[in-house]
Amino acid sequence: MTHSNADASRRELLIRCGWLGLGAAVVRFSTSATAQEMTVLEVAYAGSMGSLMDGPVKRAAAQTLKLDIHGRAQGANALAQLIVGGSISPDVFISVTAGPMLTVLRAGKASIAQPIARTEMVIAYSPKSRFAPKLDAVAKSNGNWWQVLEEPGFRFGRSDPSADPQGRNIIFTMMLAAKQYHQPDLVEKVLGATINPQQINMEASTQARLQSGELDAASAYKIQPGPFNLPYIPLPKEINLSGENVHADHPEVSLTVGGKTYFPEPLIYYATVLKDAHNSKAAAFLEWLEHSEAQAIFRQYQYDPAGDASALHA
Repeated sequence: MTHSNADASRRELLIRCGWLGLGAAVVRFSTSATAQEMTVLEVAYAGSMGSLMDGPVKRAAAQTLKLDIHGRAQGANALAQLIVGGSISPDVFISVTAGPMLTVLRAGKASIAQPIARTEMVIAYSPKSRFAPKLDAVAKSNGNWWQVLEEPGFRFGRSDPSADPQGRNIIFTMMLAAKQYHQPDLVEKVLGATINPQQINMEASTQARLQSGELDAASAYKIQPGPFNLPYIPLPKEINLSGENVHADHPEVSLTVGGKTYFPEPLIYYATVLKDAHNSKAAAFLEWLEHSEAQAIFRQYQYDPAGDASALHA
């Protein structure tokens, strides 16, 4: 290589290094600027919303609202008690069914809660279960699904009815099924005692246990099986708690657990901004949940519209 060629090569290398260095500086600046624009929003939400909130809602809120959602997923009743007791102080609380939200509103922690979506009860099941062929058959034919759940050795999972609305909702569903199908012993045959240690597990682990085949089937909301590629048995509207007037239609149906008496409620998701919210964008996030971008995400993840559901007040 001649001196002139070598000098040209060195100049080209210096130019490249210079641009690369400038490029790195630009990347560092942009990353820093983005980090400064983002603010943390603490959201406590019903455990059934985990796949939605941790994935598409988190990504969309970051892009549209410049919010970094830090979520806490747990049974809505347990979250409500933690909020009322001052153990946690999220900016936003999202519950399923009105009960947990009313606990927060009546304690003066928030003023109003808006309905943002609804769902319905289904029976999710494991494709690895030895009962899977029978469950497939009743899922396709709308057959007597409860008879499969009553078979000896069937492993059914559900959450704690004293801490999680879904734990109560599966009991209400079975109560309504017993009434609908004239099967007076259905609840006891499928679920056993109200607090049944052989069935009760953490809601967050249920899908994983179904995937592994550790459980044959479990209670679920319609929104839950899809992200885990799990099949499910749809239930008729008479028993799936999707109806707005489920309590009025069945005034005799109630459940007492932990010294409290509960009644069936429609499976509506409500969201509120706590009075002591630290992030000034919390109200903007709630408004965003009610409108087109977030609602399109809800539809994609099998959430149904809230419909004519009314806001909740203290």
